[in-house]
Amino acid sequence: MASVIKKMADTLRNIDICIVLQQAGALRDQADTKKWHTTQGIISITGQKFFNWNRYCGGGGAIDMAMHLMQTDFKTALYWLKNNCSNRVLSNHTAKKTLRLPKPYPNNLPKVVAYLSKKRAIHEKLIYELINKKKLYADKYANAVFLLIGKNNIPQGAQIRATSNTKWIAMAPGSNKDLGYFYIKTKHTNNMVICESAIDAISYFQMNPHCLAVSTSGAMPNPKWLKYFVNSNFDISCGYDADYTGDTMAQKMIDIYPSIKRIRPVKKDWNQVLMELKK
Repeated sequence: MASVIKKMADTLRNIDICIVLQQAGALRDQADTKKWHTTQGIISITGQKFFNWNRYCGGGGAIDMAMHLMQTDFKTALYWLKNNCSNRVLSNHTAKKTLRLPKPYPNNLPKVVAYLSKKRAIHEKLIYELINKKKLYADKYANAVFLLIGKNNIPQGAQIRATSNTKWIAMAPGSNKDLGYFYIKTKHTNNMVICESAIDAISYFQMNPHCLAVSTSGAMPNPKWLKYFVNSNFDISCGYDADYTGDTMAQKMIDIYPSIKRIRPVKKDWNQVLMELKK
């Protein structure tokens, strides 16, 4: 077994760390292409080395990057890289990316429902509502797949989150966060709250159901679809995480659209707020 792990590590270690960042949903800085905004803070890269300026630590290679982004152990990082980054080609702004959504495995839905309800404190009624509306499903690994919906109700990507004790998230290959977003809403509302993850959007909606709760799949200051809601006179609040990246991206969004307000969770994110209420 040790030789298998070593062989896998030797193969995966040299994956371009930009691919790892992309698959983890990180956002490349528009002004500095060597800087990325991640869930762990701002990361600068030089070749295969990286440094996190918020946590003041760094590393080198794809395995270190995966461990850092997912805050997980060596073996878990290896299998995440194998499932999400092997055989990936680094995308650029001109190449057209083909969306490859995971195949649904209905038999694994009970595991997804149990994870979201028992470990994330989300009401089963909301979970089944999302499943019935085909915004949420299970893949062959029993991961939760949250669809990013675009124009004409066409999927434009997906957030993928592990439901086991393994802690990781990823984007479906070819996802386009500028063209689609995960959302949950009540009827006839113009109150919109923008969150980072799908689970945070669902959590906020559960606590404040008279709204449209949207996930940008990571902190983004100006997804292309946002302008439509601003021009449609939605009352918009940015509910990004209570950390450096969330605060920075929220302020950039407000700088672009001054009508948007900032609402900051009292915990790191809205799911932590929800789980605290459930105690």
